[in-house]
Amino acid sequence: MAGKADIVDSIADNVEGLTKKQASDAFETVLTTITGHLKNGERVQLPGFGSFSVTHRAARTGRNPKTGDSIQIKASNAARFKMGKDLKESLN
Repeated sequence: MAGKADIVDSIADNVEGLTKKQASDAFETVLTTITGHLKNGERVQLPGFGSFSVTHRAARTGRNPKTGDSIQIKASNAARFKMGKDLKESLN
């Protein structure tokens, strides 16, 4: 599994003249920017990779699997990712 450090190392190794600190800052900026747009309810499209959007989950009644008691699950928002055509083709 690749983590943040692996991705930052790869960026620093593949971009000439870029330090690991600069690569880390760039990576953080990309994630912060995507998160900010999603918080505003906007869709984020990265051509060839995919798109991120926000979906709303309504409040509902669930069950505690341990006790069987009914519990109320509150409404929430969730991020959704839809794979782009190029990424899908590269995986298959």
